[in-house]
Amino acid sequence: MGGFSLIHWIILAVLLLLLFGGSRFSNMMGDVAKGLKSFKQGLADEDEKKGLPPQAPPPPQPPIDITARPAEPEAPPPPAPPADDKPL
Repeated sequence: MGGFSLIHWIILAVLLLLLFGGSRFSNMMGDVAKGLKSFKQGLADEDEKKGLPPQAPPPPQPPIDITARPAEPEAPPPPAPPADDKPL
């Protein structure tokens, strides 16, 4: 009851090609691509109308330092509590 596996996608693609034919299917995918492009253009136009500047990419992050550092000396263990060996 999860997602589709690779074999499911292959069977689906073969059925779509048989049903619609190669050229008709590619035309539909081209129309979908044009729709997505138009949608993105509409979002950019909307930002321009609001006076928002175009979104700039985030500034680059500084590189992560992965050089080995010397191990810190271990702290000596705490002293043991005094034993109560005195007779009562």
